[in-house]
Amino acid sequence: MIMIALACLSLVALLTAAAWAVPALGRPTLPFGVRVPGDRVSDPAVSAQRRRYTRAVLILGALAAVLSPSAAVLLGTPHVLQVGTVALGAAQVALFYAAHRAVSAAKRRGNWYAGTRQATTADTTLRTDPVRVPWPVLVPAALLLFLTAATGLWRFDALPGTLPTLRGVGVDPAVRVATTPAAAFAPVLSQAALTLLTPLLVAALLRARPELDAARPLGSARRYRVYLRGLAKLLLAGVACANLTLLLLAVQLWEIVTPTAIVTAVAWLPLAAAAAACVVFGVRVGEAGHRLPPEPGEEPDSGFVQRDDDRYWHLAGMLYANRMDPAILVHQRVGGRWTLNLGNPVAWPVLAGLGVLALLSVLGVVDLPSNH
Repeated sequence: MIMIALACLSLVALLTAAAWAVPALGRPTLPFGVRVPGDRVSDPAVSAQRRRYTRAVLILGALAAVLSPSAAVLLGTPHVLQVGTVALGAAQVALFYAAHRAVSAAKRRGNWYAGTRQATTADTTLRTDPVRVPWPVLVPAALLLFLTAATGLWRFDALPGTLPTLRGVGVDPAVRVATTPAAAFAPVLSQAALTLLTPLLVAALLRARPELDAARPLGSARRYRVYLRGLAKLLLAGVACANLTLLLLAVQLWEIVTPTAIVTAVAWLPLAAAAAACVVFGVRVGEAGHRLPPEPGEEPDSGFVQRDDDRYWHLAGMLYANRMDPAILVHQRVGGRWTLNLGNPVAWPVLAGLGVLALLSVLGVVDLPSNH
């Protein structure tokens, strides 16, 4: 029960920090997913919503830090982790959406784009000279995959008739399942999926339409390239961290190491390090590289502002639908992620395929990895 309570506290802290960081580390001209001109970044309406949102997120996190571990101890079930995570995440999304609506309403009332010169910009060199996938960074992940697979093959014949289960954040020796290749090699299958699919994802992101600033197109294009290179390395290094965590969980599953709270905590340290690296990257580089300093002699302000394209963004800047835009992947306004252009017909078969995989996973037909 102590381990479950500690896991609840850790998840609450992680979700609260993430919810606080989304607007704090986001692009200044996109407060809460609303496009605003540069001279409105510090508008009183925006500043007020930032303060209100931050205060509400911290209060919500404090309440969850008290209630979630208490419920875990009283109920004695790891399902509190899933339920608490969904409830806290939903409440944080609701707070963000409320702030989004308030900023959007202030923008409409004040007609913030009146008299501005709106424009968009593109960097065609990302097609002729794209950022390359840093394949050497994937080598540690591949080595860890082979090491885990080799260890599993060596251990498989000596495994008992039943195995402990992977539940919550660790291995539960009290609940056991029949020893089958699928159960025994679940960590290896997850490693293989991450090692094979993440480079494909990185390659797609490197070819996606860039997010550039019409006010300083050359400078923003340079910063975006730095951002892409760093993000690609971070994602591939994150696969190595995930594979190391899965290896450490696998040796507990195969009963090479006895599962304890300390062993479980150690197993998750690599992913904790990857999360810390993401935070450092977000603070130093920022979404689309907006936190990087300008180079000496960088071009002056062009006098243009980025086009107001709010009508194509929905759910507080999380969903994008523009039939006139041929892009399939676009940089999301909220968080350092990408999203599908739902106005492009190609996006719907992709969504359908992902939905089928998710359904099969729920039905237990496909064992998808739980780590992103």
